[in-house]
Amino acid sequence: MNYISNLTRAEGDPKILRTGRSSLGPVDQLGRALGWLGIGLGVMELAIPHRIARALGAEGSEGLLRAFGGREIASGILTLSTEKGPGLWMRVAGDALDIAMLMRVFGGRRLSKRTNVEMAMAMVLGVTLLDFVAAQGFSARHRRTPGDGRSYSDRSGFPQGVESARGSLSNYKAPQRNHNANKGAPQNVGTEQ
Repeated sequence: MNYISNLTRAEGDPKILRTGRSSLGPVDQLGRALGWLGIGLGVMELAIPHRIARALGAEGSEGLLRAFGGREIASGILTLSTEKGPGLWMRVAGDALDIAMLMRVFGGRRLSKRTNVEMAMAMVLGVTLLDFVAAQGFSARHRRTPGDGRSYSDRSGFPQGVESARGSLSNYKAPQRNHNANKGAPQNVGTEQ
């Protein structure tokens, strides 16, 4: 996951070598749980879309369910990275799509299927609330304000200072070249004499 996280970091940010539990706040832990939930749901939507469609009374929507599964896996992977923000907001947007699909399926179904759709809607609304809380909390916790920018104006790039660097070359002598080194070498190598 650190490799994926480092791909999304800004160019000047340090690279992440490892993360640990101590660095995760409650919002980060909720985001991690939602990321794994998304991956699990996505795998299920990819593996058995026909069973899910039949349970909801949405036969013929298997391709859409597979697409939703791919979206769940992608948002889950982003949510598990250290840059959780895009993944969490992607989950919120995906939840809106899930709700829209369930609303379409909800109209005119038999009572047994209607109950399944109601249960699915309740679960999606609950997860949507968790996704929204996690996305808002993560954005608030990790927000940078314009004054938070890094200023390196007091640094020269020289560990002992600029004056020390200027003085260090005053005693430098360039090495002498030996112009006589080639006098003993054959002059016409590879030619007939």
